[in-house]
Amino acid sequence: MRYYGSVYRPPSEAYSLIVQVTYGCSHNTCAFCSMYKEKRFALRPLQEILEDFHMARKMYRHVDKVFLADGDALVRKAEELYVILDTVRELFPECQRVTSYASPSSIQIRTEEELRTLRAKGLTMVYMGLESGCDEVLTFMHKGHTAAHIVEMGQKVRACGIALSVTAITGLGGPELLESHAIETAKAFNAMNPEYIGMLTLMVEPETPLYDWLHEGKFQLLNQPQVLKETRLLMEHLDSPGSVFRMNHASNYLVLKGTLNQDRDAMLRTIDAAEHDLSRLRPEEWRGL
Repeated sequence: MRYYGSVYRPPSEAYSLIVQVTYGCSHNTCAFCSMYKEKRFALRPLQEILEDFHMARKMYRHVDKVFLADGDALVRKAEELYVILDTVRELFPECQRVTSYASPSSIQIRTEEELRTLRAKGLTMVYMGLESGCDEVLTFMHKGHTAAHIVEMGQKVRACGIALSVTAITGLGGPELLESHAIETAKAFNAMNPEYIGMLTLMVEPETPLYDWLHEGKFQLLNQPQVLKETRLLMEHLDSPGSVFRMNHASNYLVLKGTLNQDRDAMLRTIDAAEHDLSRLRPEEWRGL
């Protein structure tokens, strides 16, 4: 397989066939993100993409899952996406799932008819970053969208039959916005009611604006008790029946797994236990991205 630059994928795509259909991220200005900084966003030539799929068919006997990289595959023309999905279906009839990252901008440019056609041709799920439901946090972090717009785009995806996995980041508002970040993020999740909710915990990466702000004293990280307080507030306000909740990324201090709303009380008890015994948390040196 041929890859240009660093390639990123969600944890659940660890065993997927990954093929780049775009290079980089079409937004790529979020203050906390260090991904795709070594390359400019570009559309990969369609012929190269199709060649990679044919190469993969010769290399792999069985492909269950395909992930379309890089950061924003949905910005391609709908007709080109149809060709890509048709090729996947023809070459890998055993494939059960095709997924990609999506941004509010790329979802906005797709008509509902196009999204439904993409689903019919095999695009089963997209991953979208909410990051926060608090507009003050989103503005400070240069997300480029309001929470209401992100929610609207998430609802659009779901209405067209494509499953939705949404992530947010604990600690992104710092101590000053702890409560509003937690509560408003929960409200945004509730409004979208996605199939999957994933929570990361903020880790500040070098060569990002947030790294500079931290060292200049313009931003402050949460300590472990504050992270637990924010997580508890989020969990208390979540009301998203059927959403699979996962807080098991390497960045997280505390592992939480369950299905909302039925497992919410059990996850709250896990948070309470950690608040009384911080040794239950992942050590700082074990955290990663």
